[in-house]
Amino acid sequence: MLLERLYDEDLSQTSYLIACQESGEALVVDPRRDVGEMLALAAHHGLRITAVTETHLHADFLSGTRELAAATGATAYVPGTGGEDWQYGFEAQRLHDGDTITLGSITVTARHTPGHTPEHLSYLITDGAVADEPGYLLSGDFVFAGDLGRPDLLDEAVGMEDTRFAGARDLFASLKNVFLALPDHVQVLPGHGAGSACGKAIGSLPSTTVGYERRFAWWGPFLAADDEDGFVAELLDGQPDAHAYFARMKRQNQEGPALLGERPAPREIETTELTAGMADGTLVLVDTRPVAEVHEGAVPAALHLPAAGKAATHIAWAFDPETDPAQLVVLAPDAETATAYDHHFVRVGVDALTGFVPALEGLPREAPSRITAAELAARLDGPDAPALLDVRTRNEHAGGTVPGAAQLSSGKVLFHLDQLPAAGGELVTFCQSGLRNAVAAAALRRAGHPVTELEGSYAAWARWEAEQCRADTMTTETNAPEAAATGA
Repeated sequence: MLLERLYDEDLSQTSYLIACQESGEALVVDPRRDVGEMLALAAHHGLRITAVTETHLHADFLSGTRELAAATGATAYVPGTGGEDWQYGFEAQRLHDGDTITLGSITVTARHTPGHTPEHLSYLITDGAVADEPGYLLSGDFVFAGDLGRPDLLDEAVGMEDTRFAGARDLFASLKNVFLALPDHVQVLPGHGAGSACGKAIGSLPSTTVGYERRFAWWGPFLAADDEDGFVAELLDGQPDAHAYFARMKRQNQEGPALLGERPAPREIETTELTAGMADGTLVLVDTRPVAEVHEGAVPAALHLPAAGKAATHIAWAFDPETDPAQLVVLAPDAETATAYDHHFVRVGVDALTGFVPALEGLPREAPSRITAAELAARLDGPDAPALLDVRTRNEHAGGTVPGAAQLSSGKVLFHLDQLPAAGGELVTFCQSGLRNAVAAAALRRAGHPVTELEGSYAAWARWEAEQCRADTMTTETNAPEAAATGA
């Protein structure tokens, strides 16, 4: 048996290839939409992809199940569980609890494990050449290393109400009836790693085992004591903010993502064409330079993606393909680099990348408005105090923020403009270090909102506060002997 893991650092997402090397047949589970790397992997091992499936309706990325099936002729399978509202809208074979897919001597058995979502399936892998019982579990968003899939996304991202409680109880039952019924030796291969918003404390390990999770996971004592209420309360407490684009991913995955086929390489765009396109709203520049360089001079109304490795995540925060008709032009040295950005963009359904510019010569630039921590502190209690927006997560905000700051995470700001604390007035925004804030601030500026970035973001504010505290302490200590001498 061959089992390969393809991990996307951008979205902290994992796809799996399972194959019987004797028969040459392979199954892909939870493929992402840019399928080139998976096709290359199968070709490298001399395999035919004969089946493709997924664990559930994903919220954080667009599935490549349809894309890979179309590219290879493989049979597409999807969960048929969860009830009428959770059925897929495209042609594929439906899988239910206990159904199997056979690859030579390998048997893949679907197990219904609801909780994260109602239709969620996990897949048990049995290598019949060496064993007569499962050795691996592809757990999707059911069980992660050290954590569980969050059951509140339907409330948090899709707009449903109070489904999180039923989902949490379903998760408790799935653990009890499916996961903990497995032998300790079964290796667990999850669908996400650390950094994903699909759980609140996902470990960085690529895999775990049933026995390890049974003994050491935070939820183990609740299951051992059959404490369902305590489990539900602990699971739901402190879940991270869900990005606004998750609702679009759910809907498009259920309908069936549009097929990409062979995409042409982005073409080089002349400065005159870009200038005209930005003027009439048909083109938008995606500036990929580091934050410090953009602060020296940015093209007005450009988006800003300062971290190439998080391009999918950040473009989904900054651009809504369902409401924005513009085509994207990325700042990149060549077509190959621009194509790499395109691969990231299509993972979140942003198919609008049309070209690239290798440099910004000939384009207008101006330094974005910024303010230092000391300057902001001097204005906080004055008549010209700006509105403040913390674009970190709720949990980060609760742990300390600039006094008076509202909170709206960077993955939501563009989609909840009605929740901004300033109605047309100056808005100072910040995150922790400035990276997420750079993405959010540029998107807000393009949407017509005057934004000032806090230089160095909250980390700089915290340092300034600490310095002020030390200065006040030294002043107090210096004045203490004088006060004692005068009897004060």
